[in-house]
Amino acid sequence: MTDVITSDGVRLYAEATGTASGLPVLFIHEFAADHRTWSRQVDALSGAFRCITYASRGYPPSEVPPGQERYSYLRQADDAIDVLDAFGIARAHVVGLSMGGFCALQLGIRYPDRVSSLLVASAGSGASPARRVAFLAETEQMAAALRADGMAAVSAKQAMGPNRIQLRRKNHHAWEEFAGQLAEHSAEGMALTVIGIQRSRPSLYDITGQLAGISAPTLVVNGDEDEACLEPGLLLKRTIPMAGLAVVPNSGHALNLEEPELFNDFVRTLIGAAEAGTWPTRDPRSLSASMGIANAGTGA
Repeated sequence: MTDVITSDGVRLYAEATGTASGLPVLFIHEFAADHRTWSRQVDALSGAFRCITYASRGYPPSEVPPGQERYSYLRQADDAIDVLDAFGIARAHVVGLSMGGFCALQLGIRYPDRVSSLLVASAGSGASPARRVAFLAETEQMAAALRADGMAAVSAKQAMGPNRIQLRRKNHHAWEEFAGQLAEHSAEGMALTVIGIQRSRPSLYDITGQLAGISAPTLVVNGDEDEACLEPGLLLKRTIPMAGLAVVPNSGHALNLEEPELFNDFVRTLIGAAEAGTWPTRDPRSLSASMGIANAGTGA
């Protein structure tokens, strides 16, 4: 365990598991989880990799700094870099889920020299233009409920959300563990996070120019029943030059818990190809929906 002091003076709780000589992998958790959510990845992967997990600001045992101005999606990316710096890691493979996936994208945009690959899972909630207004209103409602009703009441509803019931069906024990950990979070920390990060971050559809500049090998992973993230996942595939897309059947949001073995294989596959230099850049000719007749005879 290491206490990381960020560049703006906030204490973060972080852990490194695995040998110091292993390839470093930084795991960034989602809004409804914390560093503990990666236990199935750390257990399976730490024999080959150096796994770094941490609790974001606002998530005990990390500090919950007061003041809405201390929370933003840009600051969250800076925190991730501060964690890498604290462990003396110059460059890492980054695995992010949901809010952590958005953070991973920001690392690819703002700190390209610090990332070796990006696995972006379940990212894009609230990004789709058709749902944008409703999503922004829901974040306000979430913050108000957290402050008025407390963590236990809000977490009980969130754990039964439309993209969480898949985990409950597949693995009731893992769902109970998720729900229990969620109930332990700081209500104020989550309220500050949902407004400062979730509500204030731009839609992926508004930053396609930045996304197109990501140069790291990228794997986008979505559950096919995670309605809020399916279309944004396609956007990421079509926009990031080195993006691959995997859609997991009969699955919701918490893919690292729902399908841990498959998720771990995704991590291994991406890192292996990134290290070998075999993860491809998309051929721009594949961006057409044409049958290809008009281009027949043009050669390879």
